[in-house]
Amino acid sequence: MVSPKGEIDNRPKRFYTDVTVVGQGDSWSIRLDGKPLRTPEKKALVLPTEALANVIADEWRAQGERIDLQSMFNMRLANVAIDRTPVARGDLGKEAARYAHTDLVCHLAENPAVLRQRQEAAWAPLRAWAGLELGLSLVAVEGIIAASQPEDSVEAVRAHAAALDDFRLTALVHGIAMFGSAVLGLAAERRHITAAQAFELSRIDEEFQAQQWGEDAEAARRTERSRAEAHALDLWFDALGGAK
Repeated sequence: MVSPKGEIDNRPKRFYTDVTVVGQGDSWSIRLDGKPLRTPEKKALVLPTEALANVIADEWRAQGERIDLQSMFNMRLANVAIDRTPVARGDLGKEAARYAHTDLVCHLAENPAVLRQRQEAAWAPLRAWAGLELGLSLVAVEGIIAASQPEDSVEAVRAHAAALDDFRLTALVHGIAMFGSAVLGLAAERRHITAAQAFELSRIDEEFQAQQWGEDAEAARRTERSRAEAHALDLWFDALGGAK
């Protein structure tokens, strides 16, 4: 298919009509015209809650004449949770902990003062929450040079991640990477704040710069794509149920 701009559309054509969710004991699957979905590695797409199955089913229902896999955030995340996470749990826990060494919410602007005040007003309560609730007590610094963070706090991130099931762990690590912050990722996973709120809190500096100098069109498009992913991450966490 060729677009009006002369570009070739290589997205696969929609090949199904009906999307259904089917319960299988304590798990759920999705069927397209009666055929169960599978992951890229041909594993059964088995989901832990009916709500998550419905979230992903809605992504399939929303497809038009062509299937846009990039728009199906939670389907892609489910593939990772099933195909990759079970064999990479240790590495994922270490990756989550790595962000605690250079956590965004610990790096305050040296200037201007108004930016630093915005950062501290937004981030200090989250650092306090992480310390009280998760034993994650991190040192705040000025500038981009990392401080030496307490090893027991870094280990608290790894241990928390290791205790999660594959679906919650997958989403946590994705959120931490998206926000550049273990604190923000954990706050979203624990539902202390939403992922959408965490995303906005992660871009205080970018928003300040945009207010001062403007934002180019491509940067604005990237922001909107990331904002949409943050909202989709909220659907995932909500569908998994309360923090455990």
